[in-house]
Amino acid sequence: ARFHNITELFKASAEDIVSIEGFGEIMADSVHEFFSLTATAELIGHLRDAGVNMESQQQGNADSRFAGKTFVLTGTLPNMTRTEAAAVIEKFGGKVSGSVSKKTSFILVGEAAGSKLAKAQSLGIPVLSEEDFEKMLS
Repeated sequence: ARFHNITELFKASAEDIVSIEGFGEIMADSVHEFFSLTATAELIGHLRDAGVNMESQQQGNADSRFAGKTFVLTGTLPNMTRTEAAAVIEKFGGKVSGSVSKKTSFILVGEAAGSKLAKAQSLGIPVLSEEDFEKMLS
């Protein structure tokens, strides 16, 4: 499911939300519950009244080398923060997920990687070091 504006999120069921890549049932239920609250509707109304644009705007990207790819980050990377790595992935059209699934394309691992790495290995997902990731960028 793709939501183009905030109104579509208000109308979405938990099942619609869980169909978004990277969302599990617990997160989908939480998002659905959030958009069901009267306080949320009031907040969104105030934001609209203040002129906040709540429409999705697709932006073209000249370099979309990670388009269609989903990355999971785990552990401490030696040269960049996970936030910086996620920004690079998204800049090149990729997605970052907080959990490993069969839809994960790569797992980027740093020091002290934990259960995400073990799950990725059990699913046969390619494991990247920060050095491997940097080679993909060059």
